Amino acid sequence: MADTPFNIALGRAVELYNRVDSNDPTNSALVIVLLAASGLESHATLRDVDTLAAVVAGTTNEATNTGVSRKVLTDSDITAFSPDDTNNRIDLDVPDQVYTSVANDGTGAIGAAVFCYDNDTTGGTDSSIVPISLHDFAITPSGGDATLQINAAGFYRASGP
Repeated sequence: MADTPFNIALGRAVELYNRVDSNDPTNSALVIVLLAASGLESHATLRDVDTLAAVVAGTTNEATNTGVSRKVLTDSDITAFSPDDTNNRIDLDVPDQVYTSVANDGTGAIGAAVFCYDNDTTGGTDSSIVPISLHDFAITPSGGDATLQINAAGFYRASGP
């Protein structure tokens, strides 16, 4: 799966992930949103936006198929990361996500998944959700289950010189 970091999260992805893992603030979470294939803007265009609201403000739309909903991952759904001192990097990972009985209705084909940080799942809006990374996830729903298989190294890698 091709992935692209959002400019707003460069240098912050590990911090945002750690905030969720540390439950600070209490209602913070990682949010995974599937995007419709039709009208999906390029990675180069989307990486420049700063909120989830802006991701879906142009021709890009959130998928509305039956069986598709946002995945909200809290501290109990993720594990603490460990720096890889040998390779000078940190890999952020989440479990593969399963969408059950995804119908070919709503927005039809799905083209991508966006990983985001929400600092307040009880009162925030899409305008306060920070997009972290965008991943190709091309499927044509057929009524069966769809699994968003996360790269073995994780959904985000931060590395240094």
